[in-house]
Amino acid sequence: MMIDELPPKLHEIVEDFSYCQGQEKLEYLLEFAEQLPPLPTRYIDKQNDHQVHECMSPIFVYAEKENGHVHYFFDVPAEAPTVRGFASILYQGLDGLTAEQITAVPNEFYLQMGLQTVLSGQRLNGISAILRYMKQLADGRQ
Repeated sequence: MMIDELPPKLHEIVEDFSYCQGQEKLEYLLEFAEQLPPLPTRYIDKQNDHQVHECMSPIFVYAEKENGHVHYFFDVPAEAPTVRGFASILYQGLDGLTAEQITAVPNEFYLQMGLQTVLSGQRLNGISAILRYMKQLADGRQ
C-alpha cells in the first residue's frame, strides 16, 4: 500500500512526516505525544486484559464499535513520549474508521514517514505491535 492508499487523516500525517528532516521527525513525534487524549475513567480499572505485551512500556488499547465505526482509547505513560506520540498518530489517523479500513493499513506504514531514521528497531517493532493490536480489536478478536 502506497501513501495515497492510506486513510485520509493517516495519509496527511504520513505526508507531513515525510517533509521533516532528521531530528525534526522526532520533535514532530513528540508534539503528537502531547495531543493524546486522556483515557476515559470507565477504562481505568480494566487494564490487565488490554495490554500490548510486545511493547517495553505498559501500553493499553481499548476499542468501542458504534454504527460500524471503531473508536480507540489509549493509556500510555508520560514517561514513554515516543510511544505516546505514535499512539496519538494512530488515534488521529484511524479513530472512527471501519474495521475494514483499519485492517487494510500495512503494519510497516511508518516506514513511509522515515521514522526508521530516528527510532531504534525495537521502538519500531512496538509501533507495529500497537497497530496489530488495534486491528485485532477492530476485527473483534480481542
